[in-house]
Amino acid sequence: MPYHSPDAANPRVQRTRDRMLAAARELLAEAGPAGLTYSVLAERAGVTRQTLYRHWPARSALLTDMILEGSVGDYPEPGADPAAVAAAWLASLRDGLLDPARRAVVLAVAAQADADPDSAQALAELSADRRAALNALLKPSGVQVTADEYPLLYGPVIARIVFERAEATDAFIASVVAQWLAGRVG
Repeated sequence: MPYHSPDAANPRVQRTRDRMLAAARELLAEAGPAGLTYSVLAERAGVTRQTLYRHWPARSALLTDMILEGSVGDYPEPGADPAAVAAAWLASLRDGLLDPARRAVVLAVAAQADADPDSAQALAELSADRRAALNALLKPSGVQVTADEYPLLYGPVIARIVFERAEATDAFIASVVAQWLAGRVG
């Protein structure tokens, strides 16, 4: 799970955090994940490296938060209907990827994961965090998404948006969810 400072509820701390994340997104766009060092980021954001480490003790946590924080739209509610919950969750994922800055971070981190251990760790943390969040939403339904099933849900939506450069419509998402539910064992 991403690390969150205990002072995050303080508005001044949140403004600093937001400024650091904005600077990190700019720096990532310019230099890629390997060029996103705490030294350069601290200078760009006008903070000390100690402040960065206080918020993100590991660079992988910073990369994860760059993807997760500032999501657009409403986050789904838990529910008893697994199809409705999964569809709402995928729509939330789709909406997040429509934000060019977030999509750029996701693609940059994924592109560097083989060569950059922090990027690889960020992807692992992101996947575990999002699957846990989906399973929390699905809990009232009694359905849980296994590690093997999880890519079957998010993969087609990401492929549609990133590789095909096409819209992941609500109808497309409903089809993905129907295929997932039909393929479940038990």
